[in-house]
Amino acid sequence: MTTTQKVLIVDDEQRFRQGLRTLLNFYNVNASLSIEVVGEAASLEQVLKLTIQHNPNLILLDLELVSSDGISVLIGLKEISYAGKVLVLSAHQEDNWIYRAMQAGAAGYIFKSRLVIQLYEAIDKVIKSEVYFPAEVANGFFRHFQAKSESDFKACQKLHLTEREQEVLYWLAQGASNEEIAKKLYVTVATVKAHLTSIFEKLKVTSRTQAIVTAIKLGIVQA
Repeated sequence: MTTTQKVLIVDDEQRFRQGLRTLLNFYNVNASLSIEVVGEAASLEQVLKLTIQHNPNLILLDLELVSSDGISVLIGLKEISYAGKVLVLSAHQEDNWIYRAMQAGAAGYIFKSRLVIQLYEAIDKVIKSEVYFPAEVANGFFRHFQAKSESDFKACQKLHLTEREQEVLYWLAQGASNEEIAKKLYVTVATVKAHLTSIFEKLKVTSRTQAIVTAIKLGIVQA
């Protein structure tokens, strides 16, 4: 028996949402997918409210909303511990948009211009906990990944951050406490504190918050 997938549509254009509903209904009738659209949202607040209310298995997300961007939506979903999947449907084809969306937790990315051709396969893969990356999206992602990796490497070299200090800084940016960082890296809390002292000196900051902000600005870690 096919499990019904509860879907939330997120886009600030009503005509697009209607067209998407029509396409999803077509899949219900003519394909093996069983889909129930549990709601439509056009803002971050609506997305979070409907997600908490309906707990959809899948969210179809546009990256550019009038009141907020899709990256903020992805971050907001993390904050409420959303356990489902997010598939991005976007007009943005720029490498950095693709990279940011995937890094923020998207399970797949489709250009709206390819929606009719790719949506069925994308939904099928994403609900099976696979990542959906059509060739044109994968190329953009890895181009940006390569460029960013090189940029991050140069920034770390310039600051003389050690590999361990980069790991500590990464977990610091994730909001981990000294005790949590120590457990993740299998070191003592005293060692973590020593690394933080060195990191603060190299970044020329005096607090954890300043270290995170500076590292994000330099591209060493991501928000």
